[in-house]
Amino acid sequence: MANAYGELFAAPGSKGFVLAGLVARTPLPMTGIGIITMLSQLRGSYALAGAVSAAFVLTYALVSPQVSRQVDRHGQRRVLPVATAISVAGMLLLLAGTWWNGPDWILFIGAILTGCMPSMSAMVRARWTTLFRGQPRLQTAHALETVLDEVSFIAGPPLSVGLSVLLFPQAGPLAAALLLVLGVAGLVVQRGTEPPAQGLTAGMVRSQSLLRFPGVRLLALLMAAMGVIVGTVDIVSVAFAEQRGQAVAASLVLSAYAIGSCLAGLLFGMLELKAPLNRLLLLGGMATAATTLPLVFVDSVAALMAAVLVAGLFFAPTMIVAMSLLERLVPEHRTTEGMTWLLAGLNVGVALGAALAGHLVDQGGTRSGFGVALCAGALVLLATLSGARLAPPRGAATTVTA
Repeated sequence: MANAYGELFAAPGSKGFVLAGLVARTPLPMTGIGIITMLSQLRGSYALAGAVSAAFVLTYALVSPQVSRQVDRHGQRRVLPVATAISVAGMLLLLAGTWWNGPDWILFIGAILTGCMPSMSAMVRARWTTLFRGQPRLQTAHALETVLDEVSFIAGPPLSVGLSVLLFPQAGPLAAALLLVLGVAGLVVQRGTEPPAQGLTAGMVRSQSLLRFPGVRLLALLMAAMGVIVGTVDIVSVAFAEQRGQAVAASLVLSAYAIGSCLAGLLFGMLELKAPLNRLLLLGGMATAATTLPLVFVDSVAALMAAVLVAGLFFAPTMIVAMSLLERLVPEHRTTEGMTWLLAGLNVGVALGAALAGHLVDQGGTRSGFGVALCAGALVLLATLSGARLAPPRGAATTVTA
């Protein structure tokens, strides 16, 4: 059990694509906050900054699954450079619009093109799936990837904001674009671990979006609801700490949430659980929903830190099980697309949760803001109750080492 992660990296090429994937996934959390920081400095409008950032996030949520669908058909080395080039071109247009004080519509066009960024987390997960499909080590790999996602969301935003504040306003988004190019280049040259392209058949041309599959739609909804919880915690924790004159403590609260999720993900990856995935999903959803209850009643920063630490403990395991369940629900040749829908749902949920909670905090205080997390927790519970009836055709009741 102690060597669970060592066994992953014993696979040829795994260290290389994990490192490249870590670099390539960091630009996603850097970009949204980088746009807000940049435009708030240069245009003095948080409304404009938020709208342009939302254009990026929503475009990414809609387009990234389509990019992944093309990756499943034609391969990573053919599709990723094209999608990356479009995304970087959009970022450069956005930066040029701010540098030369262009009209607002240029900013929105740039943000929309930037949203063509591929889902690099899904690309790395697809490589793990190719290596370990049907093996217990695949769930351990999903655990590792969930932790690395957390790491990118911990390190990315501060890096982007810090560069924009310390150097020049465009520095954060520009660094994100450079890291995307570097990471994608490092990944596509590693052809030995690339999932095989499926080609374009008549059946694939006529195939419908995976989001129209009930199981995928349910899991995407689950991830969106979990994202709302994350977005709510991010925004309301900052307001909560500021209201109590402890603004610096907000970073400690958010760190507690991330640390809880990372630790739980790493530990979960070493467990051997003989239980059906749909049952594990139900347990994770029930626990996730339950952890939103204390948020409404916290009365100090210390209590909030404890509450979000416990909440984080159940976030990563639930996400790992959802990814594992999805891998059994979708056809093998559409794995990347399916994973991207779940990750897109998570990102949309984060953005939606932050927007809703921020509005309610302005209107009724932090307790109202945490009410968003409570409602999202109820939605998580409903989704996992429905997910308990999912019956994957490829062995949902197999032993889970996740």
